[in-house]
Amino acid sequence: MEHKTFPMERQKRIALLAHDNTKTDLVQWAKDNKQRLAHHELFATGSTGEELEDELGFEVRTLLHGPLGGDLQIGGMISEGDIDFLIFFLDPLTPVSHDTDVQALLWMAVLWNIPVACNRASADFMITSPLMNEEYQRLLTEEIDTYGSH
Repeated sequence: MEHKTFPMERQKRIALLAHDNTKTDLVQWAKDNKQRLAHHELFATGSTGEELEDELGFEVRTLLHGPLGGDLQIGGMISEGDIDFLIFFLDPLTPVSHDTDVQALLWMAVLWNIPVACNRASADFMITSPLMNEEYQRLLTEEIDTYGSH
């Protein structure tokens, strides 16, 4: 399989999402990592974005609520090269009405080879990585390039 590189700048574009039962955990995690997150551009869906902006005191670009298309908006942004990281605190024990959207979002993250954290431990490892504040060259398969990547 042939690969092509896709640049990721020093300032990352991070999507922060959470299911209802994990939203408090995500907001607390973001508060605990406020200084690290302040150097990056943040995106979130619906009330999660509003809550994060209130708690952090800096801009969080808020999209639609997840079940109303916000998860799909984030997926589209990933495919356009406008999201570098996905932090999505999942609740594996509670079914959600928009599960197919969540699956599509995770599929896009894997397809476009962006880092994904689905819980606090993986988010901690990701945010403290030395690569977090450096430029990075993601590898993409040539098949993605065929369909029009940047």
